[in-house]
Amino acid sequence: MPSLGTIPHGVWLGMSIVELLCVVGLIVPAISKRLAILAPIAAAYVVAEMLLFSGVHLASGSTSMGPVIYWLVVAAISAFIVYGRLVLKPIRQSEFA
Repeated sequence: MPSLGTIPHGVWLGMSIVELLCVVGLIVPAISKRLAILAPIAAAYVVAEMLLFSGVHLASGSTSMGPVIYWLVVAAISAFIVYGRLVLKPIRQSEFA
């Protein structure tokens, strides 16, 4: 994506490492209820990253909206995960025991 070329290589590398941690954060709570808080934290990062990508793409002046729609859909799904884990079915302290 040419519009995302403005993001430096070091930032991409750092984001890649954090994304791998997010993958773990979204999967591990299914195995261990004690780490349930990781899912909304990882999903919140994905929301922030997708909004960042959308903003950078729009600020670049690119007229293609396909990537922005994709990123916003991913952000909406991730935001629902955050909302669901923190509001609809809150994580209780008893789950950590």
